[in-house]
Amino acid sequence: MTEETTEVAEAIATSKGFVVKDSPAVEEFRQRGYGEQSKKDGLILADYEALYLMYTSRLRVRARNRSKKKGGKESKPKEMRFEDMVEDALRRDKSAWTKFLIYRDLRSRGYAPKEGFGFGADFRVYDRGEFGTKPAKFVVFGLNEGTEISIASLSDAVKQIARMGKVPIAAVVERRGEVIYYRVSKARFHELG
Repeated sequence: MTEETTEVAEAIATSKGFVVKDSPAVEEFRQRGYGEQSKKDGLILADYEALYLMYTSRLRVRARNRSKKKGGKESKPKEMRFEDMVEDALRRDKSAWTKFLIYRDLRSRGYAPKEGFGFGADFRVYDRGEFGTKPAKFVVFGLNEGTEISIASLSDAVKQIARMGKVPIAAVVERRGEVIYYRVSKARFHELG
């Protein structure tokens, strides 16, 4: 793995996500699996990606510019704080904090998580060093400690993930923010007697 740059990239908050301005960091972000490339807008980060990069001091974000100064000129958008970003993310997605905690934990372990397949707070996860060279190996779906989920919906998710040839992993976020992973597999229960 190549050493990460220490340059802090800048992004603007938009309705599509966080658009990263051109800088040497953009190419590195792409290579490491951050964001989605848009021909029109450039590199667009999801909430959890922008939060993670901000948390690790690799990104500064400016708010959308909604006001104009006198004379019709736009004022410079203000820089957002981490707390502001969390509040905005939670307004858009009630599971944004859970996604961030799981994303942060997976990144800290050397994995490259990308947006999942629609099972809630989930990610396609590429094994260490395999992003861009091999397909995702795991699908990690998140649950907060104490969240109730029916056996039927859990079973359906596991079946769908297994049909895709991926390893289903449940990431349970404890009340203290720690993430514990469980490999989930299909089981058959037999009646005793």
